[in-house]
Amino acid sequence: MFVDIKSLGLVRVGVVAPELKVADVKFNEEKIKAEMRKGEQKGCYFLVFPELCLTSYTCADLFFESTLRRSAEESIKSLTDFSRELKSTCIVGAPISAEGRLYNCAVFISNGKVIGVVPKTFLPNYSEFYEARWFASSRDIPPHLKHIQLCGQTVPFGRDLLFRLDGVPECIVGVEICEDLWAMEPPSCTMACNGASVLVNLSASNELIGKVSYRRELVQSQSSRCMSAYLYSSAAMGESTTDIVFSGHCIIAENGSNLGETSRFELESQMCIRDIDIERLNNERIRSTTYAHQDFTRQFRHLEFTLPPTSVVLLTSGDVKTGSEQGILRKIKATPFVDSTSKERTSEICEEIFKIQTAGLIKRLQHVKSDNIVIGISGGLDSTLALLVCVKAFKRLKKNLKGIHAITMPGLGTTERTKNNAQDLCERLGLSFSTIDIKAAVRQHFSDIGQSESKHDITYENSQARERTQILMDYANKVNGFVIGTGDLSELCLGWCTYNGDHMSNYGVNSSIPKTLVIYLVRWCAEVEYGEQHENGDQRQVGTILRDICDTPVSPELLPAASDGTIAQVTEDTVGPYILHDFFIFNILRYHFSPRKVFLLALQAFAFANESNQTTAFPPAIILKWLEKFYWRFFTQQFKRSCLPDGVKVGTIAISPRGDWRMPSDAMANCWIREVEAVRKEFNILNASM
Repeated sequence: MFVDIKSLGLVRVGVVAPELKVADVKFNEEKIKAEMRKGEQKGCYFLVFPELCLTSYTCADLFFESTLRRSAEESIKSLTDFSRELKSTCIVGAPISAEGRLYNCAVFISNGKVIGVVPKTFLPNYSEFYEARWFASSRDIPPHLKHIQLCGQTVPFGRDLLFRLDGVPECIVGVEICEDLWAMEPPSCTMACNGASVLVNLSASNELIGKVSYRRELVQSQSSRCMSAYLYSSAAMGESTTDIVFSGHCIIAENGSNLGETSRFELESQMCIRDIDIERLNNERIRSTTYAHQDFTRQFRHLEFTLPPTSVVLLTSGDVKTGSEQGILRKIKATPFVDSTSKERTSEICEEIFKIQTAGLIKRLQHVKSDNIVIGISGGLDSTLALLVCVKAFKRLKKNLKGIHAITMPGLGTTERTKNNAQDLCERLGLSFSTIDIKAAVRQHFSDIGQSESKHDITYENSQARERTQILMDYANKVNGFVIGTGDLSELCLGWCTYNGDHMSNYGVNSSIPKTLVIYLVRWCAEVEYGEQHENGDQRQVGTILRDICDTPVSPELLPAASDGTIAQVTEDTVGPYILHDFFIFNILRYHFSPRKVFLLALQAFAFANESNQTTAFPPAIILKWLEKFYWRFFTQQFKRSCLPDGVKVGTIAISPRGDWRMPSDAMANCWIREVEAVRKEFNILNASM
């Protein structure tokens, strides 16, 4: 399946640390051309090279030599002609003279033209740096000097230049050079305030102990502060080592995330290519009122450049994975809510989540001055996570765990497995535990309203859910406590809860935890909090129970069990795989992507099964089927979210009407469903049976 990544709001960019020699301009030019050719072969027509890369940064007083400067201009002309052949764009560093001053410049070359030249503003002149000896700052440009003559062209010149990609109006490039980023007020901040979504830095940053981490954090931080992509290219080992060493450390960051970087201290040229998401950056800015309130007083000249299409193969389930079919060059996580980069990072995040959840519950306990809470325990994932949060909160407050009143309420579809897990878990944790069988009460209710028990419809299911909520609420009155809600973010987005049943509580601790993260947290507790290393046998047994709960199919258990006593009603058979829905939730609610983009990203994310993060491979028809189902459910079920109980926000997504998400309950999904249908036709995808 082929697609032009620009139709997804993506632009392929690269940063390069080319092999070079000091003052050997022709050698450096040829190495730059070789890297441009490599970039073209990988579908990357936009490359950023280091500061003064045509001459090398460490020429020192050779910058005074007209021969060196003339050679640089000849190479700029040669690169300009070469860019026409490749239809590509490159930004290279070179010394440029104008009206008796020499400037350290970034030369923006595109498709056979020099589009503009941006001089450096902040010139380091301390420690090992002596730039003010050779160069003038952009602040020293005479007011009348808006253009210069370069390579037979009249070229815009100045620090007030921004470069707009033709056909992608939100892709605006701002350029700064090395020390500009390290200044207290980098020029890129002003550029970003004036629309620049891609910031590039041509650098010659030498290596010192510890500097690599600081540089990486600085680039990522600037990309976050400016809500932009930040492309940082730095000089490599070919620079002079008379006094200092360079490593060729290049970085591509996007809104605080490190998309990729090059190896350091390599003998050969290094290149890092990634697809940056211009649409995501634009959506972030639109959503942020802080960005809208920035000062736009400085005026910029906008210059247009072009890039050819970059078509990529989007791998789908069943394809053979090969090195030549790279697909989208950015990591698309199938489980975006789960960070499993390392065991240490996993543990840190899980602890943080529990701290946020317990902090919210602690405040509520203190406010209502209660020593008692009531929670319905089903032996399923959500109620288990909520129960673990309750235990942590009570332990922190040094309250008696008997104040946690856990009630299991077996109904018409409850299996022995979940019932026993619920009871064993509560007893081994030392809580107050009760079993209240609801079957007789539900049958009486069926009789009252004339509902046949053999008719397994929505009334059959909801009657049980509402009976359980009635018990919990009344029991909370009895013990002078309040009810803890257990529903998670995924269920709330899908409306997979009974209105005024499990939809209702006094405080919901899981309301912004998606299902994939619920499973992750419970499994983490089983291994870390209640693992085999625990001295207390009951606590070790808790870990065993938690693992079995994680392995139990997700089900509300409202329909009768199978003939062998196992769960017959599997939630994902009805609403779809939660791993898919959580992917949809993240990309729709966090980034506000269109159905087409969500679908195509999902193709890439779910092309292959991955046992390490429990990713399943899904074919296009299945992905599109459940995406359509998601939109339908999300829109039709908003009325349930409009009156959610209080619940703490944990991650970047929450759907409380008092917090992140405001939506009319009677909004129509037609626009989104029509786009799903258009995608089905565009890629000739047959309907999968619902």
